[in-house]
Amino acid sequence: MTDSDDRPPSATDIDDTPTVSCERCGQEWDLAYELDDLGVGNQALEQFALDHQRHTGHFPDGIATWRVACRNCPETVERLSEDAARRWAETHARHTRHRLELRHASGDETTVIEEDG
Repeated sequence: MTDSDDRPPSATDIDDTPTVSCERCGQEWDLAYELDDLGVGNQALEQFALDHQRHTGHFPDGIATWRVACRNCPETVERLSEDAARRWAETHARHTRHRLELRHASGDETTVIEEDG
């Protein structure tokens, strides 16, 4: 007979719910709500990050965004995907004829977006 402490953990014993922290807020959250209640699956981290930014004005730790800054006006935006940031920049350029800079938060390379034609 083996001691119950020697048995391997079962799937129900393991809590592998992802967590997110924010140094600015001084808190850590698990993503159970996003996974269980919202049912967003693989998009749980992205959903939490977007909700956190919407409510606090900043992203949680470890989230590197794509950033767009207009060279002509004070408009700026941060998006989690490059496609979303580029789409916003191209729309702004088309409507205002302004030039914009697109870059990733973790990099130094900048792409200039401007109206075509």
